[in-house]
Amino acid sequence: MILSKYPSVVQQEILYHMELSDLFLLSFVSKNMKKLIKSSQMGRFRMMDSIEYDSDGIEQPWIHAFYRHKSFLQMNTFESEDAKYEYFQLNVSGKTINFRISDREYILPVAVFDLCDIEVVIKSIHSYLIDFFGESVQYNWKAEDTEKESEELFIPYIPKLNNVSFSINLFLEDEFAGMKKLENFFASNPVFKCIDITVMTTTGPFNPESKFYQAESIRTEQEELSCPDILRHFQGRQATVTCEKGELFDLIVLVNRWKSGEAFQKMEYLEFRKLSGVFLPNQNKVLNEIAAKHIDPTKKPPTHTLPKVYDGYCSPYLSNTYPIVSHTYVVRESDNRVASVQIEQNTLRFGVWDKTEEEFLRMMD
Repeated sequence: MILSKYPSVVQQEILYHMELSDLFLLSFVSKNMKKLIKSSQMGRFRMMDSIEYDSDGIEQPWIHAFYRHKSFLQMNTFESEDAKYEYFQLNVSGKTINFRISDREYILPVAVFDLCDIEVVIKSIHSYLIDFFGESVQYNWKAEDTEKESEELFIPYIPKLNNVSFSINLFLEDEFAGMKKLENFFASNPVFKCIDITVMTTTGPFNPESKFYQAESIRTEQEELSCPDILRHFQGRQATVTCEKGELFDLIVLVNRWKSGEAFQKMEYLEFRKLSGVFLPNQNKVLNEIAAKHIDPTKKPPTHTLPKVYDGYCSPYLSNTYPIVSHTYVVRESDNRVASVQIEQNTLRFGVWDKTEEEFLRMMD
């Protein structure tokens, strides 16, 4: 089929129904073909919310580019010795890269390269995708810990890329002793958009000044409340903390520090769940200590919910935070901003409104 022989309207319709993997490969046919795809599919590309790079492995990263859960490009640094593939070369942003076609049920280009070339190859492919799909698309890089059985700290591959948000899943074993290595890892990389971490026990604390606490979104499952100490040092927007134990004093301190404007300036949502015991017998104590205000019990309180930065497993397909419907709230002294406070069984939820107290109360008039 010679695409250029068809009328423009037919060309656009054909291209619109092609998979991203096919469009990616077709764009290398010629400069005119790439220009045609970009111009005719501009509306389609603008509707794309994000492209995901999903990376696992440590010595030999295996990277997929996804859109809406479907991979359209694969990159890896090794091939099976038993596999017999036919390779072809493409010039990607000035870098010649070997490709093959995957042996899956649908066409998928696979870039194959030596580990020593990973940085330049990834940068070249990323530059091409930005030029192809545009900068309005969000590019997310997710690194995942696949070495949970190893006693060594997993150090994932994090490339130096522009226009990319980074997220990571980590698992720290019992008596984890690699805190210095972990801190160096966070210090040497951009602030993460999302960190999903399981912490058993460690031989040392997290550094209060660590870039770990600057992540936009953190989800933790941890043994000790103070490691990591999210309730004292978090500087991001959304946090979900599940802990074996929890002290009411720490929750009271958190809310009062927010109220005074001393900390948590960016916080939008916090959920703290303890696995041992419940809060309810001491609910009134907490509410009294934070000087909570109360909505008229005859009125229905508004529901606080926000789009998640990432979901609980650093997935880019956004859901919302747990809806908070509570008759109790607190007010920040510096700007009269309101936060709803909800205590249920073993869970405390704290949701900040982008409204003053007067605006908040008018929502129920």
